[in-house]
Amino acid sequence: MDNPLPPDRGHVSTEQRHCATENAMDLMPTVDLVQLIASDQHAAIHAVESAAADITRLADDIATRMQSGGRLFYLGAGTSGRLGVLDASECPPTFGADSSQVIGIIAGGDPALRKSSEATEDDHDGATSDLSQHNVGASDVVVGIAAGGTTPWVLGGLATARKLGASTALISCSPRSTPPGVDHLIVLDTGAELLAGSTRLKAGTATKVALNALTTAVFVRRGAVHGDLMVDVKATNDKLFDRAIRILQTYAPEMDRGKAGALIRDADGHLKTAIVATCRGLPVERARHVLAQCEGNLRNAIK
Repeated sequence: MDNPLPPDRGHVSTEQRHCATENAMDLMPTVDLVQLIASDQHAAIHAVESAAADITRLADDIATRMQSGGRLFYLGAGTSGRLGVLDASECPPTFGADSSQVIGIIAGGDPALRKSSEATEDDHDGATSDLSQHNVGASDVVVGIAAGGTTPWVLGGLATARKLGASTALISCSPRSTPPGVDHLIVLDTGAELLAGSTRLKAGTATKVALNALTTAVFVRRGAVHGDLMVDVKATNDKLFDRAIRILQTYAPEMDRGKAGALIRDADGHLKTAIVATCRGLPVERARHVLAQCEGNLRNAIK
């Protein structure tokens, strides 16, 4: 008996052909091609803007659950999975988040970050073991990312997460109905790609922007930002230590770099504590106590 054919995904918008390049992409001068690829990205930004209300609801759900110790998980395959892992990995240095607060899981595991592992995305139950190992439960939010909205590994993972009691979301760059058991559907309607089906193009751009908006909004609500400053930044290298020094100096412009750096070191690298000590004229340990009483909210701690 012949092997069955795969499902026909011809109806998926990200699989359609783009009128600007149909039968012509390989004939274009390089300069025209580069300019067209760049200009086509505007549709990605518009798609995220159109989904702002849905992203907002998901961000508020995540922030509320994190307040009770919940976590955010991303599930994705290929480009979608890599973007999820990327966003998760940037939350600790940017927002001082624990590495267990935002977790990216990609079909095929970490090796798939460097080497494509397309076959794994067809396994409907492939994410089950990862979710079980992380003890996903009712306080968590699991966000599936699938450009075409049809990836079995992602949809199966969301079904498992729902059974485990988690809140669930799907980010799709192609219009579709809400899958059973999914609490939040975010459609980033980017349309056809210039290279038909290549969702690493504007679908990837829209996904990256949406994830930027999502986790930035979550951690702003969680108090990791004061004004426009990343006051929970972890000074884990020279660039970030310099940023921490300059942030501290915005609260005390007369303070020189040497004193600012010394104070951050005295606070064990905890910038918020150094800021409270500076603004309130307190010893580091007392500043740490005040900040703890305010549950880490810098605005409340220095008012």
